[in-house]
Order: sequence, then structure tokens, then C-alpha cells
Amino acid sequence: MPELPEVETSRRGIAPVVEGQTITSVVCRVARLRLPLPADLSSRLSGRKILKLDRRAKYLLFRLDIGTLLIHLGMSGHLRIVSAGTPCDRHDHVDIHLGNDTVIRFHDPRKFGLVALIGDAAEEHPLLCHLGPEPLIREFNGQSLFQRSRGRKIAVKSFIMDQQIVVGVGNIYASEALFRAGIHPLRAAGRIAATRYQLLAESIKDVLSEAIDAGGTTLRDFFDSSARPGYFRNNLLVYGCGGQPCRTCGCALKSIRIAQRATVYCAYCQH
Repeated sequence: MPELPEVETSRRGIAPVVEGQTITSVVCRVARLRLPLPADLSSRLSGRKILKLDRRAKYLLFRLDIGTLLIHLGMSGHLRIVSAGTPCDRHDHVDIHLGNDTVIRFHDPRKFGLVALIGDAAEEHPLLCHLGPEPLIREFNGQSLFQRSRGRKIAVKSFIMDQQIVVGVGNIYASEALFRAGIHPLRAAGRIAATRYQLLAESIKDVLSEAIDAGGTTLRDFFDSSARPGYFRNNLLVYGCGGQPCRTCGCALKSIRIAQRATVYCAYCQH
């Protein structure tokens, strides 16, 4: 599914086109995605101005002159900017028409995405209010991870994937960050020293920043706002590489499952 780098890639591609534009109409071709689409979405959004496009975790927040339009890409969704009149495909479920004759088109084959109009206090919405810190801000660091981990017996990979601990560190980037930090993914979160958490926090920041610069990671269905795939998959060191030689030591990478998620690691480099 699209993770933080993919969503941030979408935000950066879309923002320059949509910020300052007025919504003229909305076309919904299905009644529901993950949740029902409001029947009056078009009438409520028509005439509203998009002031700014933000991101919180994996959510895109279209800040309007009244409230916030919240979009989540789900398991397989992506947003594209197309010209008005561009024919739609089978899974193009929502079109947001703008005054500059462009359309924000939401494509979602599995229909696990979300489109919702919420109030001005977006960060207090139930979907957002319990989220942890953003991983790329200064306040997220090794010390904060260390403090939150005390007494926790959960595997460190599951710990950093907990959205209340830090947002946006999905399966791909958790595996990559743990490899860079040399930490075994099954090690108990509460049994990792502060110095190692500092290295892990830096690795999380690095791998996410590099993935954003590469346009995200396309494994199956993700494309950016111009329908281009992400190229960070070419830089993956462990994810999806089970059985292949470790690029650091040459030992065969091992594959296990942690919390039902595929996990690849190097038994020699990570401890």
C-alpha cells in the first residue's frame, strides 16, 4: 500500500496545481469506498477554494476555506492531475474538477481509500488525533523512541510501525531502517539502548527522505500524480530480497513473518 513517501510524493506533485484553485464540481462514480461517500459532496465542495495541501501520516489534507477534505489512498489508490475531459478508467472513482480546467482524479482498484469532508479542527478528528509524531520533524529522535520503548516486550519492528509511536513507518521502510541501524527486527523494543535508538531514528529519517526523493517505492500499484512509478525499489537492501546475499556481508538474507508481515533481515549484520 502507499506509505508515507508515496503520499508525500503525491502531495508535492499535486500541491502546485491545486493550491489557490476553486472546486467547481465533484463527480463520484461509486457510492462508497472504505466508507460511504457523502451524497452531497459535490454541492458542499462546489465553490470552495483549496488554500493549501498538507499531509498528516498517510492522509492528504486539502485545507479549504471551509473545513478540510481528507483523502486516504488505501491499499492501492493514487491521485492524478488530468485535463478536464480526459476519459476515465474503470477504477477512477472520484473526480474533483477545478477552475483551471484540471481534475484531481482518485483511482482506487480495491476501494479501500477514503474521501471525507471534516471540520476546521482536522487534527482533532478521530482518524488523526491519536497519531504519533511525524518522522521527519526535529522532535522525532532517538531519545523519544527510547523513552517510549521502556518496558515494552513487543518486537522493535512492530514498535516502530505503531502509528501512535511514529507515523508513516510502514513495512518496507521499517525493514530497511532496521537493516541500516543493524538492529534485529525481533529484538524486544525495551531491550535496545538509547544510542542504538538514535541510530535507528536517523536511519528512519534517511530511508524515508531518500524514498521521497526517488518518488516512492512502486511494488505493485503505486504511481505519482503524473502516473509515474516510484524508483526507490531499486535501492531496497532487504525488503523483498529474502535468500539473496546481503550487500554488506554476503550472507543469505533470512525471511520471517512478524505480526503477519513479511520481514527480511541479515542474521549477521543485525543483532
